Amino acid sequence: MFEYVTRSVVALSLVAVLAGCNTDNPNAALSPGATPPAGNTPAADPSLPTPAVVQANCPSIVLRDGTASYRTYAKGGKDKPDQVVYQASLADTTRACVLSADTNLTIKVMAQGRLIGGPAGKAGTVSLPIRVVVTDGDKVLYSELTKFDATLADVSQPAQFIFVKDNVTVPSDLGGLAKVYVGFDEGPAKK
Repeated sequence: MFEYVTRSVVALSLVAVLAGCNTDNPNAALSPGATPPAGNTPAADPSLPTPAVVQANCPSIVLRDGTASYRTYAKGGKDKPDQVVYQASLADTTRACVLSADTNLTIKVMAQGRLIGGPAGKAGTVSLPIRVVVTDGDKVLYSELTKFDATLADVSQPAQFIFVKDNVTVPSDLGGLAKVYVGFDEGPAKK
């Protein structure tokens, strides 16, 4: 029951963060017809274009099979359950897209994850290799490996984290087969 409540709280938090990321309007949370408090509205510069949020044209996000979990072992203990240092997993994912004036699509990728200490684990910061890839059919448009630091405060308690990759920029003329992949990758940094 506790795990279900925790997942629900994290999922709602993720949605709330994205809701704030999908607009440049600080008054977007106001109800229709409401006026902003005096002094809180910055003057708009009409010469600057406002980027358009384009969720309808945003490629779907997918966890590729075999990349949703990552496990490390103590030295010489590969594949031995009692030698697991920690295990990380990715679960819920989302993205937000903005169309820029120069015909590029900028994607913000987010993934909720969990870090658990193993029998050989210890508390501390763990560097997780997370790759974001954007494809359109068989063509790879973007691929970058990020070393993401997550903290395990207590080896006996799992820790939650949210991975965010901003500024994933691809051409805006994506086809219907375009996808964003996110997952753990132990491979080289280059695609």
